[in-house]
Amino acid sequence: MIELIIKKSAKMQASFFLFLSNLIGKYYIHIYNLKQKREGFTMKLKKMLVGMMATLILFSASSSFAQQGDQAEMMKKWQEYMTPGTVHQQFAKMTGNWKAAVTQYMGGQESKSDGSATFEMILGGRYLKSSFKGTVMGMPLEGMGLDAYDNATKEYISIWVDNFGTGVMYMKGKMDEKTKEIVYTGNTVDPMTGKDQPTKTVTKNIDNDHQQMVMYTIQDGKEIKNMQIDYTRVK
Repeated sequence: MIELIIKKSAKMQASFFLFLSNLIGKYYIHIYNLKQKREGFTMKLKKMLVGMMATLILFSASSSFAQQGDQAEMMKKWQEYMTPGTVHQQFAKMTGNWKAAVTQYMGGQESKSDGSATFEMILGGRYLKSSFKGTVMGMPLEGMGLDAYDNATKEYISIWVDNFGTGVMYMKGKMDEKTKEIVYTGNTVDPMTGKDQPTKTVTKNIDNDHQQMVMYTIQDGKEIKNMQIDYTRVK
């Protein structure tokens, strides 16, 4: 009986150890598989991170190149904007001293007077500055103008101030390709009303020694000629 019990006990122990060894084996197999999965996940994660870093580097590089390209284009545009062109060269031909024959039209009557003007290029040949002295209705007139050509907008710009007012006349214009005249439009202040008065001036270079400026006021859509100045170069 004792031997039988011992045999059964030994068999049970053997079965228990077999079960335990199987359980331990499965545990290590599970750990190994889990480790493999983790390593696989880690490799995938590493590959994904490497890919993301590569993409980020390429994006940064392309952005840098794009910014460099934008900066180069910006510098090119700015250089074109600031460089005097053919129009400014035409302005430069007007430099010097000029006699001015002034004709004014008021109330259907004409009045004539003489004046003088000096033109000079300033700021590296980008702007034409003019100084004028004369008489209007027996009173001394002194004025100053600035003419420009905007390379970006392709517009002529004219600014005028004088001692007959405290405002600024600002006008923009285009070249009439048929007549070769520069037609300016803008506003001046009517001192009687304090409101803007639409104004138009037309300038024309007749030749290297003669030029003309005609000014109009616009009332009810009609152009009324009020001044003409004929310039002759002083040699």
